[in-house]
Amino acid sequence: MEIIDGGKERTVKSGRIDITAKDRNGSIVAIELKAGEAGRDAIGQVLSYMGDLGVEEKTPIRGFLIAGTFSTSAVSASLAIPNLQLKKYQFHFTFEPVGAR
Repeated sequence: MEIIDGGKERTVKSGRIDITAKDRNGSIVAIELKAGEAGRDAIGQVLSYMGDLGVEEKTPIRGFLIAGTFSTSAVSASLAIPNLQLKKYQFHFTFEPVGAR
């Protein structure tokens, strides 16, 4: 995907989209980022962004909701929306010595 928002949140009628991108097929992708758990309300949020983009862009729209984890109701709601994907992030830290001692 290519980020097309110029490094700024895109403002639409229903709010501000965290990241707006274009996929290799030319579809516009609304990406919503959540720290921690995303609930059912986050599904509604990204869907409203997708709806606004659909009116503005006149092209196929997809959505990604990215969070550390998802509530059961969010996962269930997403199953009814074929052009919305849930993606889970994870962090892995390592500690390395710096400098000679």
